[in-house]
Amino acid sequence: MTETEIKTELELERWLKENCYPMHSYSINGNFIYEGRGLENNGGLYQWYYTERGEKRVLEYFATEKDAVQYALKTIKADEHANRNYIGMYKSDQEVEQILSELKKRGIEYWTDKIPYGGMNDWRTRIFVIGCGIKNVQDLIKNG
Repeated sequence: MTETEIKTELELERWLKENCYPMHSYSINGNFIYEGRGLENNGGLYQWYYTERGEKRVLEYFATEKDAVQYALKTIKADEHANRNYIGMYKSDQEVEQILSELKKRGIEYWTDKIPYGGMNDWRTRIFVIGCGIKNVQDLIKNG
């Protein structure tokens, strides 16, 4: 399905999954999220909203499902973080280099960042795989 053919929430959900977008930050077609953006039909009026800590704030309203879905698709595609699939967090630079080397060897696009995990003296590197590269790294996903 091409992007211009997407007219319903179900089609958008299917497209996102086919293109390996993790669905934990976007509620499309009713999936539950703790925090992020979502699309819902509320009495015939479509709402694009943001939710955080149980509070929902409507950002945009749409009269038709097609307009709402096209807006959601454009917004999600513009979010550079939307198609990043988390595979692990690492303290050791050596372990990070091993994982990155393996990703490069497999030709898999990735993104990393460093965060102060346990304070300013405890930095960790997070590794994310872009899009459907996640299908080829199941053996590298760090559990726990």
